Amino acid sequence: MARRRPYEQDTENHERWLISYADFITLLFAFFVVMYAVSVVNIGKYTVLSEALGDAFGGRGAANRTNTMVEVDTLPLSNILAHKRAEAAKRDRERLDLLAKKLDSILKPLVNSGKVRVTQTARGITLEINASVLFDEGDAALTPPAQETLRTVAGLLKDDTHGIEVEGFTDDTPIGNPAFASNWELSAVRATTVVRLFAASGVAEARLAAVGRGANRPVASNGDPVGRARNRRVAITILSGAGA
Repeated sequence: MARRRPYEQDTENHERWLISYADFITLLFAFFVVMYAVSVVNIGKYTVLSEALGDAFGGRGAANRTNTMVEVDTLPLSNILAHKRAEAAKRDRERLDLLAKKLDSILKPLVNSGKVRVTQTARGITLEINASVLFDEGDAALTPPAQETLRTVAGLLKDDTHGIEVEGFTDDTPIGNPAFASNWELSAVRATTVVRLFAASGVAEARLAAVGRGANRPVASNGDPVGRARNRRVAITILSGAGA
């Protein structure tokens, strides 16, 4: 076996680090390629989105297809909110229209006789009931037929979400009844009596309000019996917009 000469030594490889460095550079390059790929904006998708938003909300126009950079029109927040409010108001009107038709149908005999009026305004649906249908003269207790009628109305309203305001009205003849000091008290108690029946019939109390108007806001002249009879009434208003 040949013996190594005393002066021979292993030659050290000083370029071994280049292999690790090359691997690192390759990985770093691959990382940046991937990052660039995922960050590239799909111009076509932006164009489709811009056109869809413009058509749906009345934007100023679709993005210019000939441009390299896509300019997406900004829709002001106020326009979007106005659009949502308009849609909500439309749905509310449709609900109230259907409710008015149902009320008119179930009260048809009283409507035909002129004792009940169903009207619609921007404020909502108003069910105006002549006091003679609900109470005896000078009294605030509901008659049995009136209770049956109002329970039918309450059955239609209890699953709705709109607020309900019940207003009592009288004519201008001073009341000569020891139970009520004035027409204010009579009208207020009559309104409260209707509200209590609604609540007992399943209408949520938070939706109900009672108002006594007395002889104020007449709908006819108090100069004759016909007009005074018309002014003695209870108005039930299903308020638009609430809970819609």
